[in-house]
Amino acid sequence: MCTAATYKTKDFYFGRTLDYEFSYGDEVTITPRNYPFHFRKKGNINTHYAIIGMAYVIEDYPLYYDAINEKGLGIAGLNFVGNADYKDEVEGKDNITQFEFIPWILSQCATVKEARNLVQKMNFLNMPFNDKLPLAELHWIISDSKECITVEAVKEGIKIYENPVGVLTNNPPFDKQMFNLNNYMHLSTKPPKNTFAQGLNLEKYSRGMGGIGLPGDLSSQSRFVRVAFTKMNSISGEGEKESVSQFFHILNSVDQQRGCCNLGDDKYEITLYTSCCNTNKGIYYYTTYDNHQITAVDMHKENLDGDKLIKYPLIREEQIKMQN
Repeated sequence: MCTAATYKTKDFYFGRTLDYEFSYGDEVTITPRNYPFHFRKKGNINTHYAIIGMAYVIEDYPLYYDAINEKGLGIAGLNFVGNADYKDEVEGKDNITQFEFIPWILSQCATVKEARNLVQKMNFLNMPFNDKLPLAELHWIISDSKECITVEAVKEGIKIYENPVGVLTNNPPFDKQMFNLNNYMHLSTKPPKNTFAQGLNLEKYSRGMGGIGLPGDLSSQSRFVRVAFTKMNSISGEGEKESVSQFFHILNSVDQQRGCCNLGDDKYEITLYTSCCNTNKGIYYYTTYDNHQITAVDMHKENLDGDKLIKYPLIREEQIKMQN
């Protein structure tokens, strides 16, 4: 399962955790402006905005998990198993497959407003990439520095939700996740007041008691609440290092450790990687399960007018700086 979030200081940041039991061989992948995107039912887009993100590249095609474009728009796809519903081809609609959605939006849209307009014309096509890769059941968070939406393809059709918290996890559907926040309106970053009963002398015995009731389990609904609370109360400096550091602290609040989510047959869900994108500067930061050192790839240090994918394999081995 996964968690995505946004964060704004002087610049705007967008990223996610990817939680799963194995990796397909993910790489930080830059798609330059002249790489030809072929869409199964919409032909080619040969010239487009440059894109950087995490992808599994197969047959020279980037299957992006999360990405931003050079205009500052970001998208992440998260598991939505049991609720995602894709359709057969619909005449008069832009028929786009699940794996084409991120390139379709980021290649053409500079803002959430433009993305929303494209989504309203779409049909999510029930077509896998190939016979070895089944359709991933996903929903998406799309954000720029001004607004954020969640897109879900369900049986009733495509739903577009305003996302005021800038957070997305997995099930249940987004409207139910937002409604569930009503159950936590009592949480506070400040010490609690005694409202239990009149005449009963109850004392605060620890710092942080205003957060009692904040869920700590690994379920998607609990992670939504925890990251929403953490993100919306986070404070950091405006500088790049402080902002990036704080973003990783926000998502580290829902890290999944090997052994805590047992899937059977000696398989465990873990946080394979955590990403943080500075959408203003086009920098993709990441950590992996076994490497806590932050690594960065700057798209603007590459030739963005090229036509070939640029790939950076993840640095997975722990990097430890000896101080003596």
